Amino acid sequence: MTLPALVAGTELVGEFEDSGYREPPHLVCRPDGQIVRLPPLLYQVARALDDGRPVAGVAEQLSRETGRQFTADHVVFLLDKKLAPLGITTYSDGSPPPQVRKSDPFLAFRFRLAVVPEHVTWILSGVFAWLFRPALVAGTLAAFVCGEAWLWTTQDTGTALQSVLSSPADVLLVVALAIASCVFHELGHGAACRYGGVRPGRMGCGIYLVWPAFYTDITNSYRLGRRGRIRTDLGGVYFNALFVLGLLALYGVNGSPLLLVAVLSVHLEMIQQLLPTLRFDGYYIIADLVGIPDLFKYIAPILKRVVLRRPEDERLRALKRRPQIVVAAWVLFLVPALTLQLGWVLVNLPDLLRADWQTIGLLLANAGSSQYQILGTVTACLQILLLTLPVAGLALALWRPVRSLVRAARSR
Repeated sequence: MTLPALVAGTELVGEFEDSGYREPPHLVCRPDGQIVRLPPLLYQVARALDDGRPVAGVAEQLSRETGRQFTADHVVFLLDKKLAPLGITTYSDGSPPPQVRKSDPFLAFRFRLAVVPEHVTWILSGVFAWLFRPALVAGTLAAFVCGEAWLWTTQDTGTALQSVLSSPADVLLVVALAIASCVFHELGHGAACRYGGVRPGRMGCGIYLVWPAFYTDITNSYRLGRRGRIRTDLGGVYFNALFVLGLLALYGVNGSPLLLVAVLSVHLEMIQQLLPTLRFDGYYIIADLVGIPDLFKYIAPILKRVVLRRPEDERLRALKRRPQIVVAAWVLFLVPALTLQLGWVLVNLPDLLRADWQTIGLLLANAGSSQYQILGTVTACLQILLLTLPVAGLALALWRPVRSLVRAARSR
């Protein structure tokens, strides 16, 4: 008879440090790279299997470690009903587990295309990891504050913006610098991972809601403590600050207004990344501060308890008191904020569509009459794309819940 075992390639990571749960979960890395959180008992079963014990031996090991009496039947139940369905172990008879899909979190990053393999990310991260030394971080932040003060008190950003928008070539250069800033942002996450002592994964691009975006796989940051995880979360914005300092230094040399506009675009990126509402860096900062990886799954339990006055959900009882308060405050801020944003967009949608249509017409007309027709056409197409993407994103965001409601209505 084949003994049950861990699925080949499964790694037992250990306890999730600085968690917000009353009973700290343990982490297991599946062969597909998905990190799975397990309660201590299931982790002990997986660890006993990793030592090559039969079912009866696993039961004896559990009894010794927990002080409770376990039989082989108990272990068979845990294997067949808990661990094997998660893709972590085989079934108790040694048969392989079913194919397990990766989790599909709410408002997650989709359609990923890996561009930079893991070993190249490791090399690139090593080039920049030294920038996270405390003295350098303090010096960079001080220089960034001074640079911002100089920018906003001495420079005319409005005139620079008007100058750049009148030149198709300058618009394209600003877009190129904005893309470079996004790539450098992702390098910041990878470098922070390596500085903390864990290996960053692949880098690539994909779609977040509807906007094209870059990503770095920093799943391994869950191996770090709270400080290391937050350093990784802030690494991208920190590298944006470094990018701004580089642009300001270049501006001090040649005085080109497009560099000022590029700085403004990086500012917008930094503000967006620090928003706690969607799955940007700000969201992960809050999640890692309280030690709760997925905040969105607590929206329904919090609303049921606070709004409907229902008894506390089991998921909430599993949280420590302080994280529970922070998560509740986040939910009570998030739901009205997203509702107001969506309501404002829906109310103003006709005017927005009309304005977009008029702007697209003007862009097409001006592109043909531009002195540099090729650059003018490319710039116009780029601006049209930026105008139409939010509309497509709204349609996609509304389509999924509407489709779910229709399916639920049909199933009744």
